[in-house]
Parts: sequence; C-alpha cells; structure tokens
Amino acid sequence: MKLRRQGDKREFEIELLARDRQADALAGAARTINISIDGRAVVASVAPMPDGSAMVELGRRRIRVAGARLQASIAAVAGPFAAEFVVVEGRSTSRAGGLAAPEVDAPMPCKVLKVLVAEGQPVEHGDAQIVLEAMKMETTLYAESPAIVAKVCVAPGQMVDHGTRLIELSPAAIPARPPESPSQDD
Repeated sequence: MKLRRQGDKREFEIELLARDRQADALAGAARTINISIDGRAVVASVAPMPDGSAMVELGRRRIRVAGARLQASIAAVAGPFAAEFVVVEGRSTSRAGGLAAPEVDAPMPCKVLKVLVAEGQPVEHGDAQIVLEAMKMETTLYAESPAIVAKVCVAPGQMVDHGTRLIELSPAAIPARPPESPSQDD
C-alpha cells in the first residue's frame, strides 16, 4: 500500500510481509509483525490496548499507536507524532525496463522453504516466486511486475541473511508488432 501524508508529496510504500498467526488466535495477545517501509524491513511486537490503540515495541523502544480510517484518508498517531495519510492509487513512477525491481532480495534473515519459479520462466504481477520462513512465520514473495526469471540464486533449505539476492529478473519480452499489410490501393 502506498500512502502520502496530507499536504506532502512524499510517498511511503508500506507492506505487511508476515505476522505471527499463532498470537492472532489469542485475543488480546501481543503478536510479532514484519513490515517493509520504503523497502526497509522492520520487525515489531504489537500488543492491543483496551482503548483500541496498540503498544508497539521496536527494539527497546515502546510507542503507543492509534489509527482510524476516515472517508478518504487514514489518521494515525504514534507517540507525539500525528498525521493524516491518503492512499495513493497505482505507482507514481516506473523503473527502467518496465521492472518494478530487477531483483528479489531477502527482506530478513530466513530459511528458503520453496522456490516456485525456474530460470527462463515468465512471471506476471502477483505471481508467487519464493516462500521463506523466519521466526516460525512463512512469507511468500510475489512478482511486482511482468518479468523473466534470469537467475535463481538460492535453493530450498538454504539459510540466508537480510539482503541476500534470491532471484534476478530481466524485463518481460515485449511482443513485436505484426508487420503492416501492404495497402491494396497501390
């Protein structure tokens, strides 16, 4: 999801990578979530509070967070910070070659469970590419744009560090235009 702070042009790419499903089953229990903010992986512990807010723990810092969905925006308060965000539809820019990202890197230290693509295979936006496991949570990474798998850099069972290259992509082949038929008027 892309968000933009009201009155600001800067956009933030926010993505939920994984969450602790076991804690979700326990009402009111703290749970661990992995999110990506502008490509930077963040792991946090979130404990719901009786008033509807949540206590978020990032490392040694604890911050009380609250949010509310308004008609066309999202109001958020985190400690002394308060802002209103609007959801940005679509992408604001496209990268060279039409790829959203030319590689898939590990968002956190993890184990490769499954590689779902092969070298030379075309993928479309939203196609599952690889399944990872970190802290007893499975995360599936999906294609962000049409592409061709150029190289698979890991194998199932392999342990990888944050930022390790998992898959390299190349732009999807652009179909050639069919030749124009000669005009019958000649």
